[in-house]
Amino acid sequence: MELRENDIKVLSTLRDAGGTASVEDVVRKTGLANAAVARASLTLSELGLVKEQATKMTEVFCTEEGHDYLANGLPERRVATVVHDAGGKLSVSEAVQQAGLPLDFVSIVTGWIARKGWGKIEKTSSGAILLVPKSPSKDEDEEILERIGQVSIPIDEVPSNLRQAADRLLKRNILASKERTQRKLQITPQGVEAILTKAPVNEVSNLTSEMILSGDWERVRLRAYNVSSPVPSLNPGKYHPYLRFLRMVKRKLVALGFREAVGPLVETTFINDDCLYMPQDHPAREIHDLYYLRHPSKANLEPWKDIVEKVAQTHENGWKTGSTGWGYKYSREEASKLVLRSHGTALSVRSMISKDLKIPGKYFAIARCFRPELLDRTHLTEFNQAEGIVLDPSLSLRNLLGVLEMFAREVAGADKVRFKPDYFPFTEPSVELQAYREGYGWMEFGGSGIFRPEVTEPLGIKVPVIAWGLGIDRLYMMHQQIHDIRQLFTTDLEWIRQQRVG
Repeated sequence: MELRENDIKVLSTLRDAGGTASVEDVVRKTGLANAAVARASLTLSELGLVKEQATKMTEVFCTEEGHDYLANGLPERRVATVVHDAGGKLSVSEAVQQAGLPLDFVSIVTGWIARKGWGKIEKTSSGAILLVPKSPSKDEDEEILERIGQVSIPIDEVPSNLRQAADRLLKRNILASKERTQRKLQITPQGVEAILTKAPVNEVSNLTSEMILSGDWERVRLRAYNVSSPVPSLNPGKYHPYLRFLRMVKRKLVALGFREAVGPLVETTFINDDCLYMPQDHPAREIHDLYYLRHPSKANLEPWKDIVEKVAQTHENGWKTGSTGWGYKYSREEASKLVLRSHGTALSVRSMISKDLKIPGKYFAIARCFRPELLDRTHLTEFNQAEGIVLDPSLSLRNLLGVLEMFAREVAGADKVRFKPDYFPFTEPSVELQAYREGYGWMEFGGSGIFRPEVTEPLGIKVPVIAWGLGIDRLYMMHQQIHDIRQLFTTDLEWIRQQRVG
């Protein structure tokens, strides 16, 4: 049995450490690279000089949100401080704003302040007042946040009195957890003996030009190449896993004969809403559902002059569609307003008014859309939709349901699919797609239907058009068993690196 210099170093380090040490400790104490210690431990393990122990552990660490609160304080602490400094009494909305937080945090901070006993809410005729009579002392949530700080620690090392606080912060997405395998090395009695009896063999792993020129290469001993030895982990450049998924969906649709539709992120309300027979006084036109542009605020509708006239008459009296219309005075000024595209159906409109439209034809888009939604595990203010239309004289609702089932099963990997009646101003009938995956549950993916004559006829379309707009972010969530949509756009490099390339 022959031992190399690195093997002796690892054995000596384990002996000096009392017989057992983690791989990380061995790396630090020997000064060797991770790969060198891994190779040495593999060799020593095969020779029976060390034993390897692998233990799975859960570590907790601060999320991006947690780092912000670590630097600036938890939201409830910031609001409570503002109220206390203002004399112990302040309106809830004013306190939240002065603390530098969005108004979305009102219910969050008031709930935690009351739960922690720092203060209470008093309802008055002028609104809700927050009372914080004294400055709150540091609580367990803040203590565990400071203890973890910029590092990650095993959950087993969290003091028992702080476990509940750690669980609370995990549920609030202030902390996150991940599983890690810790490897420990233990020297055997044979290993201790080998240190005393074996002299290290001098070997080289690389031939240098000096060795070749001097002839020393004939006298050195080359290290044997072990193909089972672990190598350093590499993190090569690759597509983001979600971007790969979107490309896969595009390839599937192109293979099915669909053409990709493109269009601007900034759209007129004429294209975004009016052409879809959404009345100009519809609730979805409010600033709570649309992002309106301030500069510039309007666009020229002259390129669509003929279509604008037909759409206007359809809204007012039904035009030639057989409908009675919405019965209001159509505003071309309202139609010219600019918004951020709120749904991918705007691209379907652009496809139908294009001079390159083909009938029969199939069109799709992976559209970036924007709505002022409240953030939660299934909603973002920016999101993607898989939008599509098929134009053909022989189409029926059955064709639409077939397309929707294909998306749910082939794209999201769903086990079950169900359809529910729905309502949209621009389709009749309208259908909502829901899907189920074992171990994940049910999820709603979006709406679909057959475009009404009030949509198609003013645009010059005389055949049935089936249409769908699905939340492709949610399709990916089910496909990857992800339960929080924010994970799709995370900056967590570790999670991104762990995703399979193929």
